[in-house]
Order: sequence, then structure tokens, then C-alpha cells
Amino acid sequence: MIFERTDFETLQKKIDRSPAVVILGPRQVGKTTLALQVAKKRDSSSLYLDLESPRDLAKFGEDAETFLKYHQNKLIILDEIQSQPYLFPIIRSLIDKNRKNGRFILLGSATPELVKGVSESLTGRLSYLDLNPLKQQEILVHFPMKYHWFRGGFPLAMLAENDNQFLEWMEGFIRSYIQSDLTILFGYHLTPAITGKLWTMLANNHGQLLNAQDYARSVGVTSPVIKRYIDILEGAFLIYKLRPWFNNASKRLIKSHKVYIKDSGILHALLGINNFDELTYNKIIGLSWEGYVIQQIQYHKSPNINMYFYRTHTGTEIDLLLVKTEKPVASIEIKFNNAPKPSKGFFVGIEDLCTVNNFIITPSSDTYPYRNVIVCNLIDFINNYLPNL
Repeated sequence: MIFERTDFETLQKKIDRSPAVVILGPRQVGKTTLALQVAKKRDSSSLYLDLESPRDLAKFGEDAETFLKYHQNKLIILDEIQSQPYLFPIIRSLIDKNRKNGRFILLGSATPELVKGVSESLTGRLSYLDLNPLKQQEILVHFPMKYHWFRGGFPLAMLAENDNQFLEWMEGFIRSYIQSDLTILFGYHLTPAITGKLWTMLANNHGQLLNAQDYARSVGVTSPVIKRYIDILEGAFLIYKLRPWFNNASKRLIKSHKVYIKDSGILHALLGINNFDELTYNKIIGLSWEGYVIQQIQYHKSPNINMYFYRTHTGTEIDLLLVKTEKPVASIEIKFNNAPKPSKGFFVGIEDLCTVNNFIITPSSDTYPYRNVIVCNLIDFINNYLPNL
């Protein structure tokens, strides 16, 4: 099965408008598949090179510029571009000498290295596409939501024949990142024991406030080391930091980030949860649902909407705050219970921020009003409410 990605048309348009397009996302998320699908649909021929493959690198010989120039009439796809940063100035030179759109697709699995090279060499010559794990709109035609929630959005995880095969694939994925991938992506040695222990601790504290000192004491390293490792996990698209909203100067606000495991399938594998039934009895169920909702909204929202949480030291809390042009436009409480009872702190937060659009999102409840809030399920929110914010 090949999933139809909603980013297919977006990538086509970006190729038509820019000399180079950068697709960013974690390994195994489908970047190569999407790039090759789009290339196949175009009139011009294409050339694909995996820059972590010695066989493909050997094709450059001693002169990558001459090789790439020889294929200048093709759409050139360069996979894992961050592994060969010396190519950025060469690509810049080739674009400047023949400035036409649709020349390169660059695939990257690590934000910091790639952005650094691009900012120095390719400013004004490219556009970006963030490719996330499969999102709800791409999944529901094939699988129920609980299946997607438990397994996450990596294509091969979704397509595993059963939960045992899913966990086997996910364990290999996690082990590869811990033992080698992060070191390869970021260019300096990371200690696998620290990476593994920290990643598991983050899973056990999924959706909680980040306290680097607590992690440092537990792992046995310094806070700067923990912060570096967390930055690397975030730069590899494996965790997500939700920022606090603190424009209200009159309130004593929480200003630490919340940290989530970005993909729910990775979260459940790190916690050793074997199937969806086990998830429903696990204490993480509420926070797992919260993280899943937040990621699905992030994947489906308009680019001009930013996401935050809001919390005061007196107990006022909004799980997810949607902000447009520095103005809060929607307050959201996320509940696993399909007959939710909103917290008092949620309504106080609505009063603080004066949001007109307020929601309680559940897995499968009906849609109905509750005071100045709409209670609805996630699918209804994404399809009917989110596009109008």
C-alpha cells in the first residue's frame, strides 16, 4: 500500500516555483517516496542519489560539480544532504549559473546541520517542506483512528501485519537512532546509554514541564549535557517542545516548555506498551491522547497559526492555545473521557485570554455546546472547526 500524502501537490507547486526544495523530516517518514512520486509525474527526467551510500557517492568521482552540471537538465534528488555539507556551495553556484526552477530536491533528516548549510549557501534559492509522519486525513481512509494513535504515523509502522511486528520494527528504529543515527546526523559522538535513558525518561514524563536539572541528576551528567541531547532529539524531529504563552504581565505564569515524544508510536514503544488494550489501562493514556491531539492539530493547521500552552502558578491551565498574529484565537482542553467535565482553571484561562473559540476535544464524543465551549471529537474538530480559525 502506498499512502496518498496531502503534501504531494504542495511539493509539486514548490518545485515549480523554486530552483531547489528542501524536504525535512525524520528518517523513515517517507521523504524519498514522496520525492520519487513527484519526480515520476513530471515531464523531465530525474536523478536520485543517496548521499550516505558509498556507491552513489563514488559517482561524483573527484569533481561533484562537473557530475551535477552534466545532469543539469534533470530534476536531481539528493537524499540525506546534511551528510555532505560541502555540496551546498556547489549547488548554489550551479543554480546561479542556470537559474531555473525545479532543479533540485534536497532531503534532510536533521534540522540544525541542514539549516546552517542552507543559510550560508542557498538563501533565496529554495523553499522548504516539512514532512511529518502520516497524519489523520491520510490514514482514516485505510485505518481507524485508534490504530493510528497507537502505532503513530511512520508508514512502515502502520503497515506492519500485527502489533508484534509493529513493535519489532519500532524497536529497531529506536535502537538505530540511539546507537548510530544521531551521531551520523549531527557529526559528533553521542553516548548511546545517555541517549537511551534520556529518551525513555522523556517518554515517562511525556507532556510534562521540562526540568533539565532533574534529568541530569537521574542520568548522572550535567544540565548543559542534557540540554544538548534534548536539542539533538528535537533537531532530529523525535521530540516536540510546546512553548508557554506568557503575554499576560499581570499573572504569575509558568515559563518552562512542555516536552512530548513527537510520534505516538515511538512513545508507546519506549514505554513497552504492546497493544491498544494495554494503552487503555496504562496511566499514560490521558497524556498520550493529549500528545496525539496536539500533533494532529500541528500537522493539519494553517501555517499562520502558532501553538502554545497556558498555565499560571495558581492552577489556571489551557492545554493548547492557538495564536494568530500574536492574538489568542482558540483555547482547547484535551480530554480522553467522552463525557468530559471541564476544569475550573480552563474557564479562568478563557477569561484571561478572551478567546472566542473554545473547545474540549475528545476521542469520539458527539458535538455539543457546553457553556461558552464546544465539545467535539478530534476528527470533527480537524475537519469542521480548525479550517475556520
